Amino acid sequence: MKAIVLKKFGGPESFELQDVKIPEVGIGELLVRVIATAINPLDYQIRRGDYPDYVPLPAIIGHDVSGVVEKVGPGVADFAVGDEVFYTPQIFGPKGGSYAQYNVVPETLVTRKPANLTHEEAASTTLVGGTAWEALVTRARLRPAESVLIHGGAGGVGSIAIQLAKAMGATVYTTCRERDQAFVRELGADHAIDFTSQDYIKEIADLTGKKGVNVVFDTIGGMTLSQSPHVLSDAGRVVSIVDLATPQNLVAAWGVNAEYHFVFTRQNRGKLLALKTLLESGRVRPIIGAKFSLEQIPEAHSVLERGEVDGKPFHGKVVISVA
Repeated sequence: MKAIVLKKFGGPESFELQDVKIPEVGIGELLVRVIATAINPLDYQIRRGDYPDYVPLPAIIGHDVSGVVEKVGPGVADFAVGDEVFYTPQIFGPKGGSYAQYNVVPETLVTRKPANLTHEEAASTTLVGGTAWEALVTRARLRPAESVLIHGGAGGVGSIAIQLAKAMGATVYTTCRERDQAFVRELGADHAIDFTSQDYIKEIADLTGKKGVNVVFDTIGGMTLSQSPHVLSDAGRVVSIVDLATPQNLVAAWGVNAEYHFVFTRQNRGKLLALKTLLESGRVRPIIGAKFSLEQIPEAHSVLERGEVDGKPFHGKVVISVA
């Protein structure tokens, strides 16, 4: 099979298109022909060497798959050859990621593809959708009539999180650039705050009558964790998916009895089944900002890191058409 192989840690030029052997299918596993995948910040973090202890080189990375089952291993009960499926491969797993024509995956991670989506659309939702679900549903336990501040609402995870929070019945506040405000409102955000020109702490105080929000979802990092208590209501929850580059002073969290969660998303079928229901009902929709071929994955990495395609900002996921 053809695959994009990470030969060394570094820039996008660290990838190489190669012919490699298709992995063997074991007990409880599926061989899936990858029709589409997508690029995530986790991918370029791995590529540049942020997790060297977890990724022995050479490696096939990639964390979104939409495709067709080609073979089932012994003990597989829920899938058959020809089934259309979507999933996130096991992160740091032993059988490689999605930058290839085929992927081997435990059936416990796999869900049938939403019937109303193309493979490119389905592949754009798996990792970001699972991350947003774990952050808002599993960790924050967001409830109807509560409120949430989503930092980075125009990003890949943020754009799905806005839609998910609205589907859950929450009031949604989000930070983004002025150029992205119409986009996040179209997704369902009730209030958009331009973090480049507005003090989001003051804005949240004004908009909520100084009550604050029940949940803060951090997809950006920086000083978000230490600032979150200033926008939280009592017993509010903070969920972050961003690595802590430097320690932050969280003493202000005591004053509001804040609860903090740090999420490195885990793959399971349950989250994707719930997401599939929302996708098929139209309450959550995929957003594709750019498309590339398997051979163009190095260029796709550059586009995602720059946040621009052809010199222009874009919204949504960078998708790879493999087949």
